Amino acid sequence: MSDRITTPHLSIPRLGFGTWRLSGAECQAAVESALGLGYRAVDTAEMYGNEEPVGAGLKASGLSRGEIFLTSKVWWENLGRIRQHCEASLSRLGTDYLDLYLIHWPSPDIDVAQAMHDLARLREEGLARAVGVANFPAGLLKRAIETGVPIAANQVEYHALLSQDRLLEVTRAQGIVLTAYAPLAQGRLASDPRIGAIAGRHGVTAAQVALAWLLRQDGVNAIPKASRPETQKANLEALALAAKLTDTDVAEIDALPKDQRFVNPPFAPDWAA
Repeated sequence: MSDRITTPHLSIPRLGFGTWRLSGAECQAAVESALGLGYRAVDTAEMYGNEEPVGAGLKASGLSRGEIFLTSKVWWENLGRIRQHCEASLSRLGTDYLDLYLIHWPSPDIDVAQAMHDLARLREEGLARAVGVANFPAGLLKRAIETGVPIAANQVEYHALLSQDRLLEVTRAQGIVLTAYAPLAQGRLASDPRIGAIAGRHGVTAAQVALAWLLRQDGVNAIPKASRPETQKANLEALALAAKLTDTDVAEIDALPKDQRFVNPPFAPDWAA
């Protein structure tokens, strides 16, 4: 299994570093640590309020810009000014381009055609090398695909307690990467006894097993957040574990209830759409 996913639209590390709820000096230190350990993808967003420390961490790492896959996102209330907000993100991050720029959430009244057109312009002009969406259910993703704009990724909540089978049918058929955020169900899977039993058979942690279950899937990458270097390292080790999970392990995780969604703000779309 390759450590990267390559499609006609992008080549992205299978495991990236998420920065939601990291801020200030802690965020910068976490980004530096992650890059030092070997992460090569960093995910942020204008809504996180941490693009400046993320950018500082990238610079302090000593890595060249081309070695790092950098993702940011435009907030749903700003879809009428996508270019302006992308440029502001670039300024805060201290970079000339993003490897991936996403619509963070669809607004309740989203003009899909206009939003995708505006993203396409960023790609054509080199501000973003690839573009995509986040939190788009299958029906809305199909509408975005119908605009003809190349969609590189759809970033959604995905973990061992929430099925994304319906969405994966669409993304895999279209060569779209499904990026799993909250891949440990906001920490719940780290203490799940059912996954813990599988972890015991391998001499690893439940969190590593839960991540490995995602990382072994076709067209899926994950962006766990971890501020501590020890946790960052443990998450990286899940890449190797992904190839070691047995059919029995996978079947046991597949059999867990898959209807538990933990990120569902008032402005969220109809997930069944």
